[in-house]
Amino acid sequence: MSASYSGRLVCGRCGTGQPEGAAFAPCPPCESEGVPVNLAPLYTLRPGRLPVAEGPGLFRFRDLLPLRPGDEPVSIGEGGTPVLRLARLGEELRLGNLWIKDESRNPTWSYKDRLAAVALTKARADGADTVVVSTTGNHGAAVAAYAAAAGLRCVALTLTTVPATMRTLMQAYGASVVAYERPTDRWQVMAQAVAERGWVPMSGFRNPPIGSNPFGIEGYKTIAYELVEQFGRAPDVVITPVAYGDGLSGLARGFEDLRTLGVIEAVPRLVAAEVFGPYEQALRAGAEVTETVPVQPSVAFSIATPVATFQGIDALRRSSGTSVAVPDDEQIMSLQLRLGACEGLYLEASSIVPLAAAAALARAGQLDADELVVTIGTSTGLKDVAATAARLPAPAVAEPTLAALDQALRYAPEPALRGG
Repeated sequence: MSASYSGRLVCGRCGTGQPEGAAFAPCPPCESEGVPVNLAPLYTLRPGRLPVAEGPGLFRFRDLLPLRPGDEPVSIGEGGTPVLRLARLGEELRLGNLWIKDESRNPTWSYKDRLAAVALTKARADGADTVVVSTTGNHGAAVAAYAAAAGLRCVALTLTTVPATMRTLMQAYGASVVAYERPTDRWQVMAQAVAERGWVPMSGFRNPPIGSNPFGIEGYKTIAYELVEQFGRAPDVVITPVAYGDGLSGLARGFEDLRTLGVIEAVPRLVAAEVFGPYEQALRAGAEVTETVPVQPSVAFSIATPVATFQGIDALRRSSGTSVAVPDDEQIMSLQLRLGACEGLYLEASSIVPLAAAAALARAGQLDADELVVTIGTSTGLKDVAATAARLPAPAVAEPTLAALDQALRYAPEPALRGG
């Protein structure tokens, strides 16, 4: 076997090992230094091929996931999402090899299913009866669905401002949903529930944030494995939406696994596509933690965070990556409609930010036209249809004649076609 989970976790900053029981707290030595750091599962990796086993969904990579041999997977068919070439949009952006990994094809239409599958597998195997998640929507929907599949109770703590579709999905999957006015209120209540009732956290709840359930974050590694399988090599650049860095950290760990195994020679440059720029600020300042940056309401609300995490900053630095802030709602929504009209893909606003970041990097000469650039399309636009509809005209209403149709379309047939 070329890979196996050690049963312990490790701090990516200081290297201190911790038992599984400490999984949901920051690394103690680093926290004492004022740098809150998420722990990560530790593996033994030996050079060889990418280990692939029989198993449902992403659990064909179970040797590289934090599971014991007897842990039964909680899977509803996640993973195996397609990569699609954005030929027309790439030409407009002057990127001849631009692709998207369409994670909206997962069961609850977002890449959060990868986290939920692994985190719920671990929670059920460890004897949990209740899981709790702090969420703006996608995370909660995924956890609720996989908790249902695992036979566990799910409590979802959300915000009063999230779209109704998000709340509906969580409730439809059986979660008990409670909304709060302020984001930090959710974390306070969740911390109490974890400490006093033993509920297993599926998301972050620390303030300042450190990231989500470290077992679940490992599920994002499988995106890296699939990309290398699909292209036969590592992409040159991978651009992903970033909030508290779970997906970014998981991607980095997945590519680092592949490099250690000898499957690839180098980790791709990773790019954080964000809204208000805390990662950009941290990289510019050479900092391990950031000050809070100003924020305002954003159509990309799921990634509109005021602070960065160590795990995300570290992933960018280790890959010689960068960050691009895209705070303009109109730019994001215009590109959402352009992607739909020229490529047939309807993705949520947060998934469009990587495309805007790619455009900015191309304009700045930081992407070569022939580099293999992959953006991660994290979720479907169907999760927030109202945001799109607000920017579209009402459809024309016409009489049932071709002339009325022409008038409605403001279209006059070409002379050569008349009468023909």
